[in-house]
Amino acid sequence: MYIAVEALLLVRFFGFQAEGRREGNQFRDLALTVARAGFSPAERDTAFTYFEQLSKFVESGPFDLDPGPAFLPPEDPSSYNGSLWILARQTFFADPDSLPDQDSEEYQRAVAFYRQRAVGPNFRWSWRNAGLEQDLFRRTIEKSDEGYRQATQQLGFLLVNHLISAVDAVISNRLSRSGRRVRLGTAVWPGHGEAAVEWRAVVQISF
Repeated sequence: MYIAVEALLLVRFFGFQAEGRREGNQFRDLALTVARAGFSPAERDTAFTYFEQLSKFVESGPFDLDPGPAFLPPEDPSSYNGSLWILARQTFFADPDSLPDQDSEEYQRAVAFYRQRAVGPNFRWSWRNAGLEQDLFRRTIEKSDEGYRQATQQLGFLLVNHLISAVDAVISNRLSRSGRRVRLGTAVWPGHGEAAVEWRAVVQISF
């Protein structure tokens, strides 16, 4: 029975892992072909936190508003970069509504904070006029997360199954001499869209 349960858990693990990977490829493709398409992206993948921000903000906003050598972060709170610059000002400026001298330490620290976290030109995005696609993007991320979560859960069940199997063998060996046997059984049945696993202890005494 333990072998059958292990086989089932392995099948479910690989199935959920494949689902997480498949949905992950889909939300990355949506980002590349819809939200980022107008900015000629050169790379498809980056850190997952980037894709989380795509699900929260309609657009990234520009990295720098000044076309010349000066540096001017955006201030639009509806964009990711704009909200990040506002956060930097609130964090480092004595008065967020008043810009200090650009050579001051507080201004330089705010700019450094912004530069480390803001989205650059190559990863700029916009979901303007693509609200349905952004909703699909959010749902696809959730499906990918759920697939990987379920895969991790199957590994946990697999570990428990190994542990129960080992305990069963040890107890059965120690009690067989006295005419008693303890069998740790495993039950598997279908649930709502997934299988459930239960481990049971059955004590058998013979005289």
